[in-house]
Amino acid sequence: MYLPLPPSPAASGPTMLSQCPLFIPQDLPGRVYDGFISAQDMDFRLRVILPADLQMRNARLECSWQLTKALHGYQHVVKQRLQHSSDLSSFMVELKSILDVALKNPNSSEASPAPHYYSCLVKDIDSLGWDKLVFVDNEFSTLKLKIEDSTARVHLIIVKLGARSNLQDIYNQALSALESLKVFWDALDEIDKKTWVLEPEKPSRSATVRRIAIGNNVSITIDVDPRHPTMLPECYFLGADHVVQPLKEKLNSNIHLWDPDVGLLQNIKDVLEIDFPSRTDFDKSDFSMECGICYAYRLDSAIPDQVCDDLHCGQPFHQACLYEWLNSLPSSRQSFNIIYGECPYCSKPITLKLLNKTF
Repeated sequence: MYLPLPPSPAASGPTMLSQCPLFIPQDLPGRVYDGFISAQDMDFRLRVILPADLQMRNARLECSWQLTKALHGYQHVVKQRLQHSSDLSSFMVELKSILDVALKNPNSSEASPAPHYYSCLVKDIDSLGWDKLVFVDNEFSTLKLKIEDSTARVHLIIVKLGARSNLQDIYNQALSALESLKVFWDALDEIDKKTWVLEPEKPSRSATVRRIAIGNNVSITIDVDPRHPTMLPECYFLGADHVVQPLKEKLNSNIHLWDPDVGLLQNIKDVLEIDFPSRTDFDKSDFSMECGICYAYRLDSAIPDQVCDDLHCGQPFHQACLYEWLNSLPSSRQSFNIIYGECPYCSKPITLKLLNKTF
């Protein structure tokens, strides 16, 4: 026996009868519907049981295993539409649309958002503040947000939204993650401000490494753990052996002085028993960090990272420059990855370890 559909609010667009003619009511109150929903020339069995108040958010769906498989990856979208549909007719029209997309894109797990998705997103942006929105694509699925942490550092994050995403939650989670890095950034900001950082020239917030000038042709490279920024970082020295060796010895003998409650820069000073000169100090002195071969500080993106070990020389060189120089000498020789020759500055013996680098 065919029972007529109960009246639903007037709406433009396709109706359940036109979209799902094989899905019919099974009782007079219109609380139980059974039948088939069709998409892509396939029919799928579906049963919907509505509560006494006919509210869709409390409805129960009983899907055939074929329909469950077809909607795999889209269950959250179906549940969302169920929560926000005003009546069964509008829900079934949307369900057919979702099923069409799922069958056309079996490897995709996202369906097109419903209109209410956009209204909710606009409300989220209103709540956050439109000044925090830097970019949004045409589909409102990819956003770029500006976040300012508690120390007034400005960060940009890219957010790819799904049908279940809540922008406020995403923003709060990102802010929490940024706040967890406060001590790490505080430590590196102090180093960038109070020392001469040789590399990187313009460090990003994700950069954990700093190469810091100590003196003429002498530097230290530190690699800070963002999760434990107050602990002793990995340290590497660059310079002539007669200068670097005493620094290594101080690091080993004074490591017990490291205090996690003291700032990173102050700890390094205490352990090495030195004061780091600033860039201004170098500018006012006769210190030179230029390559003794090409007479430039930067060669492409590289800075001098080789030095002559002679006590009275200590001239720095770019690795590439020194390699070319030693290769041009008839008297130079190579053993495995080490080239032996003469310093182009003082003519004293000098070696270059290639470290698997090709030129």
